Amino acid sequence: MKRRDNMAIPPGKRQQQLRLQLAQSAAQILLDAGNRDYSAAKRKAADRLGVRDQRSLPSNVEIEQALAEHQRIFYADSQPEHLASLRQQALSAMQLLKEFRPRLVGAVLHGTADNHSAIHLHVFSDQIEAVSLFLMDRHIPFELGERRLRRENGEPGDVPALRFVAGEERVELTVLPTRSEHHPPLSPVDGRPMQRADTAAVQQLIQSGTRDEFLGNT
Repeated sequence: MKRRDNMAIPPGKRQQQLRLQLAQSAAQILLDAGNRDYSAAKRKAADRLGVRDQRSLPSNVEIEQALAEHQRIFYADSQPEHLASLRQQALSAMQLLKEFRPRLVGAVLHGTADNHSAIHLHVFSDQIEAVSLFLMDRHIPFELGERRLRRENGEPGDVPALRFVAGEERVELTVLPTRSEHHPPLSPVDGRPMQRADTAAVQQLIQSGTRDEFLGNT
């Protein structure tokens, strides 16, 4: 019987391997860039590997999975400790902002935060001035900006954001109207309603010591 060691890899398997390579390259690009611009990371990864077929590009979910795996392999000694510190600082900020019913979102919640990651909180008020005055009354310097989110209907829109520093960590407050408290915007990763954790859920996450994301919406 002839050996089959040199048998050509089936096309489907080749494309699967290519998607994995692209996802891993895009994850490294995200870590180096210090952001979560998935579209730009995909384009750069495709250019690096000379890929022109759009069908071979990985999904944002695949890139996020590759990013988490990369951190588990190469940053096992430092990332979990830094993540725990970020979550503890997030909890302190949420306790301070309790009247605005804060929710933790993003990389700090999902467990993929790195040294470039800010703490992202959703807070709820029909008047951004209420949040601004709250910070001013407590002598917390902040910057006013905007953040683009996708609404429930999929339409993108800009919402006000306040950025400040707590301890050594950057905190960004996305100010949403009170009607949005139970209607999360769509996630940039999978297009589903964004996962958010309230103060009690973040406390449980810290106590459990798990790196994994909080599975649920609040």
